[in-house]
Amino acid sequence: MKPATLAGNGYGDIPLGVECALPFLRTAPQRSNRAWMAVSVLLLALGGWQFGQGGYIYAKAQLAQVLIARAWERTLAGESQAKPWSWADTWPVARLTVPALKVDLYVLAGASGRTIAFGPGHMAGTPLPGAAGNSVIGGHRDTHLAFLRKVARGQELIVQRADGSKLSYRVAGAEVVDKTDTGVIVNDGGTRLTLITCYPFDALRAGGRERYVVSASIEAAKGG
Repeated sequence: MKPATLAGNGYGDIPLGVECALPFLRTAPQRSNRAWMAVSVLLLALGGWQFGQGGYIYAKAQLAQVLIARAWERTLAGESQAKPWSWADTWPVARLTVPALKVDLYVLAGASGRTIAFGPGHMAGTPLPGAAGNSVIGGHRDTHLAFLRKVARGQELIVQRADGSKLSYRVAGAEVVDKTDTGVIVNDGGTRLTLITCYPFDALRAGGRERYVVSASIEAAKGG
């Protein structure tokens, strides 16, 4: 009687009962299993590390917001350039709220990359939010200024200044411009806010050549 064979296994037709005499038939799958185990453990470790990093970054961002909020309270109490942490090179200069979208943000001094990682930044050289002229605020499209894609003409923006007073603005319009277009930051009279972020909002790559610009004009002072 023809012995049964181990067929279709990549090794050819090998009689059952003698495969134990061929070490590679036993050790190769074991090495493969060990390799897969090693890869699985590595992937799990990498996933855990990434998850931990993500959690750390989120926790860091949340803590930063708490510290910035405390710095703003100190600002309202009269402290000048109240830094949220001792080594910070920025400080809150205004508070921006959008009631219709439940947005509540602290505007920080300066619009460098390290500043707008923690909140929208006021562009140096332009009037402070609430002051006469064109106050320019920049920020990331996927974090603090992501709400701009939902802003509609006529919506109210409220700015609280360092002296505690509040001013109401109305959105006048929005446009997409090339990043080299400096016309949107020109101080040509009036009292308004110009909020700028990268565009399009759903782009996979950071930066790009286009900017989304929302303009809002002063309306009236509000009660504290």
